[in-house]
Amino acid sequence: PGPCAAVAALSVSGFAEGGVRFVGFLSAKSGARRTALSALRDEPDAMVFYEAPHRILECVADMAEIFGGEREILIAREMTKLHEQIVRMPLADAAAWFAADANRVRGEFVLVLAGAPAGEGLDAEALRVLDLLLAELPLKRAAALAAEITGVRKNLLYQAALERQEGAQGC
Repeated sequence: PGPCAAVAALSVSGFAEGGVRFVGFLSAKSGARRTALSALRDEPDAMVFYEAPHRILECVADMAEIFGGEREILIAREMTKLHEQIVRMPLADAAAWFAADANRVRGEFVLVLAGAPAGEGLDAEALRVLDLLLAELPLKRAAALAAEITGVRKNLLYQAALERQEGAQGC
């Protein structure tokens, strides 16, 4: 597979139908790691992370809490090495997989996380807020304010606003 563990893991993940976002190592500090993960919650592209063995359990636990247990993850351990191991599962099952064998927390890790499903993060409340703001404000400002109010990524709201405007013009 070559010298790049990230590319090797991504190639077997099955998550790269759309784009790919290489994140690399997250912060060793829990608060900063959780903040970074929260910012990626609605990312539609597959995400590639590197993680150290002494932080892997905390990292996967944070991912499960922030992204939800149903989101799929590929755990690639010791890629391109003698004891290579690759598993794909829902985030909810990852802690049990690590707990089943103490050797599973050893080595270097590449984590490939599936992107957010289409429409994730745009619940009825976010769309309601967006519609109210679109009635009174320009599209860009409405999307920005809706993001502040709902916590949904501005890019997702902006895209939804464009689609709503195109739908209204087509009627």
